[in-house]
Amino acid sequence: MDQEKVIVIDFGGQYNQLVARRVRECNVYCEIYSYRTDLEKIKAMKPKGIILTGGPNSCYRDDSPTCSRELFELGIPVLGLCYGAQLMMLVLGGNVESAPVREYGKTEVTVCKDSHLFANVPEKTICWMSHFDYISKTAPKFEITAYTADCPVAAAENREKQLYAVQFHPEVLHTREGTKILSNFVKGVCGCTGTWRMDSFVEDSIRAIREKVGNGKVLCALSGGVDSSVAAVMLSKAIGKQLTCVFVDHGLLRKNEGDEVEAVFGPDGAYELNFVRVNAQERFYGKLAGVTEPEKKRKIIGEEFIRVFEEEAKKIGAVDFLVQGTIYPDVVESGLGGESAVIKSHHNVGGLPDYVDFKEIIEPLRSLFKDEVRKAGLELGIPEYLVFRQPFPGPGLGIRVIGEVTAEKVKIVQEADAIYREEIENAGMNRNPDQYFAALTNMRSVGVMGDERTYDYAVALRAVNTVDFMTAEATELPFAILQKVMSRIINEVKGVNRVFYDLTSKPPGTVEFE
Repeated sequence: MDQEKVIVIDFGGQYNQLVARRVRECNVYCEIYSYRTDLEKIKAMKPKGIILTGGPNSCYRDDSPTCSRELFELGIPVLGLCYGAQLMMLVLGGNVESAPVREYGKTEVTVCKDSHLFANVPEKTICWMSHFDYISKTAPKFEITAYTADCPVAAAENREKQLYAVQFHPEVLHTREGTKILSNFVKGVCGCTGTWRMDSFVEDSIRAIREKVGNGKVLCALSGGVDSSVAAVMLSKAIGKQLTCVFVDHGLLRKNEGDEVEAVFGPDGAYELNFVRVNAQERFYGKLAGVTEPEKKRKIIGEEFIRVFEEEAKKIGAVDFLVQGTIYPDVVESGLGGESAVIKSHHNVGGLPDYVDFKEIIEPLRSLFKDEVRKAGLELGIPEYLVFRQPFPGPGLGIRVIGEVTAEKVKIVQEADAIYREEIENAGMNRNPDQYFAALTNMRSVGVMGDERTYDYAVALRAVNTVDFMTAEATELPFAILQKVMSRIINEVKGVNRVFYDLTSKPPGTVEFE
């Protein structure tokens, strides 16, 4: 990216993506890198600022993630958050110890000294704390700028060196002035002007795609979901008829979705695309037969996708590039963006096979979060009803069927999900919650219907509200809606005698079940 840039160095914190997301809300481009990243690589990127994330370790232990003193001597402003703040103090000569009182949750912080970081922040403010250790002594030439009742160093800084440390998490929404604090850092301290805007991103991406592809042929993996649809339209604007969109109906789509995708992007649709539909339901069911482990299902689906695309490419002729709608959370959750553990291998990232028969894979949305993808879609002129359609995982219902995937189970999920979505839309709630769907548990239980014993499956309903899909809370749906959905599913979907509602937030859960 030819942008002013802030680098987030990840020490394994659960909020690493949120840090990057909040920086981007300031219209400043931001990327996440592991603490293992070579310092020369970081210097070569010429970042305007560096942010050190939190993490689960104690920085004073020999086996804990660390960084060199040189990081703080680059002349680049550095902001340490929680673990990052403690590590900054330790590396530069301060002390970090186990705290006599652990702080967790919303905590009142007192700002005790003028600071660029706390410009226009009230003297008393609420911040989110989560730490066992604390800074017992600041490093030389650091001044304390904020404290709490139990934490003598809630914030400290060396203004001359432009080094800032805060014990709390400004990136989470529970920190009342968190966005302002991060903005003060990236704009007030780092001097960023905020050039990261979606209209310029779209223009730059189209130009870069055109230059990269030249006269080559491109195959786009079109699922009909938001991400791949935005990628497809972006490519069509860049290279026109050099693009062929292949839509693989793997039998794991929502009810009638294959026909709906073809109606939008096919020959009679609104876009001038070369469109190919491949009906591969039996092929995917065969590959998934007997497979129950979620990661294995994802990888099977990912590899089979690629193999189908390769076959279609050979029919078309020499194809140079494959396009995918990979987005930034896919990269990070697949363990490729920072230091976080692999949460799940997304079929188009960690699920790819080792060998792919294309010159290169183009991922024009790889640097974007989900809400940024939607903004890009609107910039491209895609209608709102497509841009804001319900998110759908690349592996489809393969990860909304717990355990082995069969055509019978997929049919149950399709019917139950269609009823659920219909009732949500009838209630005028289709844009709130942000995501909602039905999944088939692997549980069967005894019931009674029509005076007869049943032994059928349980369907789980999920609905969440989220800003960026990095964290999410279960939606408080009106009980009357849940009752109506439950009644319809049990009465209309054969093989179901029980309906659950999932209240789990993310974390500790994920939005999807597998």
